[in-house]
Amino acid sequence: MRTDRSPQTRAASLAVSIVIAIGGLLMLAPFYWLIVASTHRTSDIFSNPPNLVPGDQLWVNLTNLFVGEGFGQAVLNSTLVATIYALLGGLVCTAAGYAFAKFRFPGQGALFGIVLVILALPSQVTLVPLFQIMVQLNWLNTYQALILPNLALPFGIFLMRQTMQSVPDELIQAARVDGAGEFRIFAQIVLPTMRPALAALGIFLFLAQWNDFVYPLIVLRTSDAYTVPVALASLQGLSDTDYGQLLAGTMVSVLPVLGVFLFLQRHFVAGILAGAVKQ
Repeated sequence: MRTDRSPQTRAASLAVSIVIAIGGLLMLAPFYWLIVASTHRTSDIFSNPPNLVPGDQLWVNLTNLFVGEGFGQAVLNSTLVATIYALLGGLVCTAAGYAFAKFRFPGQGALFGIVLVILALPSQVTLVPLFQIMVQLNWLNTYQALILPNLALPFGIFLMRQTMQSVPDELIQAARVDGAGEFRIFAQIVLPTMRPALAALGIFLFLAQWNDFVYPLIVLRTSDAYTVPVALASLQGLSDTDYGQLLAGTMVSVLPVLGVFLFLQRHFVAGILAGAVKQ
């Protein structure tokens, strides 16, 4: 049944809508400028007044970027590393969160306390020890140096443990009574049940690896192993930088992240137990 709203309510609703629209435009403005700037030469980017109309240099900038600078290899490197890291990291964090939430073992509280302490530490604290370990393992300039050290991410373990605590113990106990082993329970009950949280964690892990700059800068030595952030930084010269080319690369670097989010966002609305009750 439709109810008539008072003029004050309609005015308040209109005001809120206007504020939201203005806020949305302000947030989109930097991205629009990025797209426009990537279609111009450096001289046009710094013109006064600013040029807010797209130009005709996008193809030139992209050609110079991918052909002249080999940026395609960096995109491939980042895509492989971020995808593998998101998949493996999601499995490791889910398994650890499942163990903390549904098992009881000696030292469990102390071990989880260590996870929380590490969660509070800045990542820069581990840079020097990690670099020394990579040197000793002879893993510099390799994919495994980027993927393996941070698979057991404390934030991911904490997130999956908290989510797993909402899953009824009876569901897992019933599977054990039916003769299911722990691996089968994890693969057929835990993972489907945790799908919404896994999607959120997967996006976070992909973004974290895709945008990581300092650690790859330390362990990667040659341009053919660069990830996207390191490759973009290498385009900046001391006295001469092609900002049209640089901003075109920045625009390209946003597209995979946007694609991952659009692909996984539908899982956010799924019920947390939806996967467990499917036949």
